Amino acid sequence: MGMPLELNTMIVTKGREKRIEENLFVLEKEGYRLYPIDIPIDVRKTIESDTSGSAVIKKVEWQESRTWLTYQLISLNSTN
Repeated sequence: MGMPLELNTMIVTKGREKRIEENLFVLEKEGYRLYPIDIPIDVRKTIESDTSGSAVIKKVEWQESRTWLTYQLISLNSTN
């Protein structure tokens, strides 16, 4: 039996994102996850937290029960 695919409608970083260019990030998530590609979606640090901005996912990779997201931050909400 393979891992079930989980559909995600926002990016939850838990502070684990890695910056690879000015507004391009990579995030590794547990399990195999589906994300909408090429449309703006919410970015949050936790599921409960306020939106920290919007991003467009450029690439999703699945390997060894993990999902890697490459996404571009397109807007940032200022946090106090």
